[in-house]
Amino acid sequence: MDPTRDHGAPSTEEIRTYASMRAPVHTSKYVRPTARMVEALGEVSAATACAKLHQMGITRTFIDGPVPLHREPDVQITGGAVTLQFLPRREDVFNGAEQEDAERETALWKVLESIRPGDVLVVSAQGSHYTGCLGDMLVRYFKLKGGAGIVVDGRIRDAARVRALGVPIWCTGVTPHYASQTELFPSAFNVPVGVGGVLVAPGDLIVADEDGAVVVPQHSAVPLAEDSIRHQDREEFARRRLDEGARLSDYYPLTAKTLPEFLAAHPAT
Repeated sequence: MDPTRDHGAPSTEEIRTYASMRAPVHTSKYVRPTARMVEALGEVSAATACAKLHQMGITRTFIDGPVPLHREPDVQITGGAVTLQFLPRREDVFNGAEQEDAERETALWKVLESIRPGDVLVVSAQGSHYTGCLGDMLVRYFKLKGGAGIVVDGRIRDAARVRALGVPIWCTGVTPHYASQTELFPSAFNVPVGVGGVLVAPGDLIVADEDGAVVVPQHSAVPLAEDSIRHQDREEFARRRLDEGARLSDYYPLTAKTLPEFLAAHPAT
């Protein structure tokens, strides 16, 4: 033991360790979904995707918490996930006194610079009410990079300006705080994250609309889409028949009696 050392202060080795903890963690080895996967899911609703995945044995897919910032009835996105992880801030790793200038060296800037057209940014912020994960400038940059939409398990700031940008965003609310102002800091990007009780890995597909956001594994995308289109066609047929006065129990779901009627009207289904 070094008798001259102040044991209340970190050693040089500890300081180096803490510095390395601050560097953004990331992986570049994930694979983005193909255009065919994204296109196949383009007409699939979040509710249908969630139901079909449940039938396939994948039961935890709904990202609980985030809701559309824009309440237009036709808000919908489909795209591959890039991820951003916020962790609890510790002063020796990320000091809040450094303010916003320090953020440009974090995963927050790095993930935005990695965005490609059609990407969906998925942010794990532990449901924080105090961390404004993204604001006007960052969402503006995301839009200019061609991003499709953003899902945040937490809050955003600059709400009026962000709404004006027209980027589809699902979040839990708004706050005046910037990203590292309070209890969290952006630590990692394009790593698996937990968002709203759901595992999202980089390259997973996200389907989001007014009902919320759902994660779809790549290997399930095309078969799910094919089954979902059949399902939605049947529901549309049932909807028309109900509007015409048909009995609910006959047409929702279709029965052995009414299915042939649907098949006659949709011979290729």
